[in-house]
Amino acid sequence: MNKIGLQLFSVRDHFNTEEEARATFKKLNELGYSEAQTAGCYGFDYAKFREMANDNGIEIIGTHDDLEMMRKNIDAVIENHKKLGTTNVGVGGCGVVDKDVEKVKRFIADANIISKRLAKEGMKFTYHNHSEEFVKMANGKSMMEMFLEELDDNITFVFDTYWAQYAGCDVCSWIEKLSGRIEIIHLKDMKVVIENGEHVHPVITEVGSGNMDFPKIIETAERCGVKYFCVEQDNCPYNYEESLRKSSEYLHSLMNK
Repeated sequence: MNKIGLQLFSVRDHFNTEEEARATFKKLNELGYSEAQTAGCYGFDYAKFREMANDNGIEIIGTHDDLEMMRKNIDAVIENHKKLGTTNVGVGGCGVVDKDVEKVKRFIADANIISKRLAKEGMKFTYHNHSEEFVKMANGKSMMEMFLEELDDNITFVFDTYWAQYAGCDVCSWIEKLSGRIEIIHLKDMKVVIENGEHVHPVITEVGSGNMDFPKIIETAERCGVKYFCVEQDNCPYNYEESLRKSSEYLHSLMNK
């Protein structure tokens, strides 16, 4: 890991105008982020979004984009990603939360068609997990197990460390299972909160501020060929600077060891 990126969903409220967007990218670079994964382009033309990022020292390394558009107009999706300058064409999930095996199979079939078209352009389809992908379904398998067995080899994963942990998985074991197939890893930490002296539940926190073993996670990720390391702070406060600074400083400290 020699660069740190950010999933821009973390700062989704700060792209309302071109002036604000440029200021946001400038601040992210000052905080130590030099790469970014999009979560849409917030109403901007894709080429303009890339320009604003690049002008402030940030490279676009992947997306969370529109699955329905990929199904219906893949040529437009390809053109948009060429404008962004990235070959990682991604989705933030498959929309199946009810453990319906047939819906998962339909998604896999669609994803494989999309992947084959993207491969002709030197691009890859990328899939981001939450926790539901690790739930056993009626066929005795989880979505992730089905994905490993049935998704095209050109399809890679945006592996989310927090959601794997939330699902009760061994994060490093899953990174190893996906070895060679993770383009982007989402780094987010987990801590537990006690309410009313008794109720304990997990929440997302800054990297290095929770209970996850990130030195081990990053070592495993590097060994397994992960290309890009992106912080994602889903519940980042509106005044995001201090939160993102904490994650950046912690990760840069690991770089220097």
